[in-house]
Amino acid sequence: MTDDNRVVERAGWAPVRHFAERSVLGLIAVIVIGLGFATLLLLVRFHWTPLQSLDHAVADGLNHQVAGSETRVKILQQISTFGGRGFMIPLVAVVVVALLIRRRPRPALYLVVTGIGAMILDPSLKVLVGRVRPVVESPVAHAPGNSFPSGHALGSMIVYGMLALVLLPAVRARFRPWFLGFFGLIVALIGFSRIALGVHFLSDVVAGWLLGIAWISVTAYAFRLWRREAGHPAARPAHDGLEPEAGPDLRPAPAERVVLPQPWTQAAEIVVGWVLTFGLLYVLGYTVTRWSPGWDDAVPRRLQEFRSPALDDLSWLWSKAGDTHAILAVSLVFCPLALALWRQWRPVLFLVLAMFGELTLFLTSAAAVDRPRPAAEHLDGPLPTSAFPSGHIAATICLWSAIAIIVMARVHKPWRWLFPALAVLMPLGVAMSRMYRGMHHPTDVLGACLLAAAWLGTLWFVIRPNTHAVTATEAAVENRQLVVV
Repeated sequence: MTDDNRVVERAGWAPVRHFAERSVLGLIAVIVIGLGFATLLLLVRFHWTPLQSLDHAVADGLNHQVAGSETRVKILQQISTFGGRGFMIPLVAVVVVALLIRRRPRPALYLVVTGIGAMILDPSLKVLVGRVRPVVESPVAHAPGNSFPSGHALGSMIVYGMLALVLLPAVRARFRPWFLGFFGLIVALIGFSRIALGVHFLSDVVAGWLLGIAWISVTAYAFRLWRREAGHPAARPAHDGLEPEAGPDLRPAPAERVVLPQPWTQAAEIVVGWVLTFGLLYVLGYTVTRWSPGWDDAVPRRLQEFRSPALDDLSWLWSKAGDTHAILAVSLVFCPLALALWRQWRPVLFLVLAMFGELTLFLTSAAAVDRPRPAAEHLDGPLPTSAFPSGHIAATICLWSAIAIIVMARVHKPWRWLFPALAVLMPLGVAMSRMYRGMHHPTDVLGACLLAAAWLGTLWFVIRPNTHAVTATEAAVENRQLVVV
């Protein structure tokens, strides 16, 4: 008697029947979704008048509501960026690396294959259909290429859908509907933003969603077959995620019990440290603004004598390394990778508070001191904030110093000394570029150093980022021991 027959004798035919029913229902659902997309494609391709009328009516109506408000346009554009390749590709790349760090190559490969499929489907169908984008009365946004299907709708459905399926095992069962609903809301808002901005028709977005669901269904089924061939028990991706047994490895910090033992006391200490840091900055800023030494303004004027096209370009690159976008990008990459490696929230909290505190201290002290920029040509043009302290330099110091503090306690390899070197070289390069470009005095740089030193010192004593610091290997061992227990 075969093993399959023994299974039927023990459990009866009910499990087999349920599996067959679910499989048939899933197949029917995929066929219906695929037929829906194919129908839309044909209606668009042959210019079906009722569909065209509906598309134009929706586009014109939303354009009338949006065009009169600059705030609405900016909000919609920001929502739309979450469905663009410039955001989603780095997002998927970070998750793939995190999965490989956690030794889960199967879902990582699933993300790569499914994502590549999305990148192939979108331009291919756009060329095949060749539909032009909407023409509205008051254009508020523009996009290159053809219109059908919406690349943002297709890409967001696939990317956020496959991320939801991969990460679902890490979510408690009672929170899973909310988790899936959150991703669904993101996809819906991105699709709506593309219609409201006047760069896609309603049918473009609906077609993108349908095709995205169909592609995710196909790849999820292929993944399910892969699991069965590898000897893993069957799973329902929509309920348990793609790889249910990966739950312990996907949870951010399963072995960490308490991040801050006395949260209210430590929050009060952080607030006190913030106030004292602001006080130091205000005193120094008030002093240098009203009794500025002659050499302070002479340094940026002297540096501008050495300007050349090559140095202008180099200084621009160094300056960009300290602006908000670069700092935020490095933080958003480092935090999830640090969490994946060391499975602790404490170092991530340290970095997040370091950057949030730096931003608030810079904005409030710059507004309170209101120091004019140096009397030199400003290569960056007029800026909304005052000169003291330098936000670029303070952010660069806080970011790379915090990363160095975290890494040095957790990495025992010789290459870890790269991070203290970056903590010195990056701020030096940004400081020289900001003074060269005529945007800051040397005392503004001093203010940035004071801000970073006082604030990081406060967080060091309150958060204790290196408490129970472990290497990546030790963190993985702790997690395995927790699973066994």
